[in-house]
Amino acid sequence: MSNGSSDITYGRFQLTSLVVLRMLVAWHFLYEGIAKILNPYWTSAGYLQASQGPFADWFIGLATNPARLGLIDILNKWGLVLIGFALLLGCMTRLAAFFGAFLLLLYYLANPPLLGLESAVPAEGSYLFVNKVLIEMVVMLVLLAFPTSHLIGLDRLKIWERSND
Repeated sequence: MSNGSSDITYGRFQLTSLVVLRMLVAWHFLYEGIAKILNPYWTSAGYLQASQGPFADWFIGLATNPARLGLIDILNKWGLVLIGFALLLGCMTRLAAFFGAFLLLLYYLANPPLLGLESAVPAEGSYLFVNKVLIEMVVMLVLLAFPTSHLIGLDRLKIWERSND
């Protein structure tokens, strides 16, 4: 099965694996976004204030400005939901995967799993440079590099493409 954007072809197992991977990440993003939206007390302030590493001052600074923090919270919650929906439906998945990877990069930079850092953020799944956030970010990059939505998803309908009329 050709992926439509290059000479790469996917076998049935490869396509199934990539689509399942896309669905799992989509569900995770969608769930996290909806959980944050439904919790009226959720804010990113604690995560940002607990930042460590080379970019800690910048992330902590974001948390100290209430207007900026409010915007960050809205963008984070709705970004998670929109990225999750787009990946789940196979709609503009390359764009969703790009922004998903970018969002995860920000999470990673805010609290990197580095030696000597005592994080206030729970560290389960952190193993010296590698943590679940980094792994999921790489998964997003794989989904960006090997799209499947043009085969299984709304992108197959090509409604987002501009006509050359």
